[in-house]
Amino acid sequence: MQLPKRKSDIFKKYDTGPVYLTENGLKNLQIKLARLKQAVPSLAEEAGRTAAYGDRSDNAEYKDAKANLRRTSWSILSIEDQLKRVQVIKPEENISGTIQLGSTVILETNDSKITFQILGPQETNPTKGCISNESPLGAALIGHKKNDEIIIKTPSGEQKYKILEIK
Repeated sequence: MQLPKRKSDIFKKYDTGPVYLTENGLKNLQIKLARLKQAVPSLAEEAGRTAAYGDRSDNAEYKDAKANLRRTSWSILSIEDQLKRVQVIKPEENISGTIQLGSTVILETNDSKITFQILGPQETNPTKGCISNESPLGAALIGHKKNDEIIIKTPSGEQKYKILEIK
């Protein structure tokens, strides 16, 4: 027999560290929160309406409506928690000359040049040139300077990168 989890245990498995976002990422998260909060009354109304259909144990519409309401409420709690921990990545002049959060880096590998911006995990999109500071490449780049060479171990072998430029 499995004992039910206490609600305090649910939050323990989630990250409690800082959430790194650009100003645009912060704005998008705030918009998403507002949209979810706006949807709650209609979801609650739907759950109430479907509860009136009769026996709730066999009422699929009620179960779906209640699940949607629960999912939305959980998303609201999660986003509010993230907003409390946000640290905004501000685009500023890189005086130190080292790669840090928010840096745009031009790398050379196998005679080709690639450009990446290093952001927090919530805003990554490698196809658009944004990688996480927690990804293998992003983590390896943090703290390095122009002309440094780094080697990343990948499943297909080692990959060598040379840092050409830091913005």
